[in-house]
Amino acid sequence: MIDVIIIGAGIAGIDTACNLHDAGYDVLVLEKEKSMGGNVQHWSTLFPSKRNAHEVISYYTEQVRKRGITMYLNTFVNSIKKQDDGSFEIHTSREVSFKCKSVIIATGYSLFNAQRKEEYGYGIYSHVLTSADLEKHWQKQSAEFVSPTQKPLNKVAFIHCVGSRDEKSGNHYCSKVCCVTAVKQAITLKQQSPHTQVFCFYMDLRMYGPGFEEMYREAQEKWGIQFIRGRLSEVAEHIDGSLQLKAEDTLSARPFKISVDMLVLMVGMESQKSTAMFAESCNITCASNRFIQPLDHHLQPNATNVEGLFTAGACIGPLSVFDTLNHSKSATLAVTSYLK
Repeated sequence: MIDVIIIGAGIAGIDTACNLHDAGYDVLVLEKEKSMGGNVQHWSTLFPSKRNAHEVISYYTEQVRKRGITMYLNTFVNSIKKQDDGSFEIHTSREVSFKCKSVIIATGYSLFNAQRKEEYGYGIYSHVLTSADLEKHWQKQSAEFVSPTQKPLNKVAFIHCVGSRDEKSGNHYCSKVCCVTAVKQAITLKQQSPHTQVFCFYMDLRMYGPGFEEMYREAQEKWGIQFIRGRLSEVAEHIDGSLQLKAEDTLSARPFKISVDMLVLMVGMESQKSTAMFAESCNITCASNRFIQPLDHHLQPNATNVEGLFTAGACIGPLSVFDTLNHSKSATLAVTSYLK
């Protein structure tokens, strides 16, 4: 019988697997995608250091290789069943079942589908992008970004909180990293295209992490990025191909219009669909936001209501990379304490 099975090979799952292996436990990792790395592999740089995200993935890939940790890629977990003896049986798409003493769910998050906000024009206008689209471009090339319309970028707007803190979307919570991602991307755009005017439309700026506030100040003082506390209501395309934004300045309570050449939507985090499926198959309690609910946020942040089943990373809610790695390390301690 395997000591621990970890579901998900993002940075939370990989980090936890390495830590548990070093503690002397037999670990198996199951990942539904064809490669490890999770959501981090889709990003260009990480904040606030702007470290290359692929360097982080390469580091963890090497750690897994050095330790000889068993990992099955392209393997979807169909169900988790707790047995009468307290062990778990996991059924997979490989038509193979595994038994283990403990399970760690590290399924992470999925990005909000911006097409659900039809008024923002994503999927309708080619020059309305998401934060993930922008990162994919920078992954491929570091040269100055060229608008999908091939026109010069004189004005660009970033819209915060797309799919977060939004009753219409059904997501009342803050996704935690959208503000700092917008600031990071706005600075990167200004570095590549100094002539471009950049505007950030925000609800509230939540720059909570180390170096985040300093980055926000740099964006204003060094790069001249303009921050507008306002809500976007509608996007329409001009005959000249530019985008006209209708918005409200929530500080002055006045409506206004602005034309831009590109719009970037900062999409928030949602719970993975697989998380809900696991929760149903094993009677795991989820919070109202559809993420897994910790047994006790303060005393047992990795435990669930099912004894022997733990969490690591953003399957419990939106987390930064820094917070995710801290949560994975506490998961290691929780599991080792349980297995002793």
